[in-house]
Amino acid sequence: VRNVDTPLINIEELEFNEFGKGGKFHAGRAEVSRRIGASKLGYGVIRLQPGKRAWPYHSHYVIEEFFYILKGSGTLRHADQEFPIREGDFICAPADPGQAHQIINSSAEEMLYIALGTNDEADVFLYPDSGKYGAYHSKTGKMDDPDKFIVFARKDTAVDYWDGEAED
Repeated sequence: VRNVDTPLINIEELEFNEFGKGGKFHAGRAEVSRRIGASKLGYGVIRLQPGKRAWPYHSHYVIEEFFYILKGSGTLRHADQEFPIREGDFICAPADPGQAHQIINSSAEEMLYIALGTNDEADVFLYPDSGKYGAYHSKTGKMDDPDKFIVFARKDTAVDYWDGEAED
């Protein structure tokens, strides 16, 4: 890990950690923001192989995201539309539950992009393809915070506000 007093890192120095599930979701992610001392924004570089996507189609109530395509081409799913994307494209995913988004490498070559988002303490996310939602809170605004609260559920399995509360 680099000294956080150094406010820069070269892309050649990045270390990618692989993550995903099944054959559809798989990516490499290189942490950048914490390695150079950032705290209000979280950013990294995402590496996608052909046919892959890093995350499910989702939207945020609080966190705004930005993407910049460094290499390759693919498809952006955004607010129930699809757009071709390529090297040099800037992409905005505002904090808006109606603007779900997902980047898919629909090409035959590797794709590399910058993913940047606000490090907010709380968020609610929606997943239109699977019908689930998530709620998150962390004092640090980081997903790897050991004291974070995070839950995923479906609206049809939700309970009433008073469920389980004593009535006397």
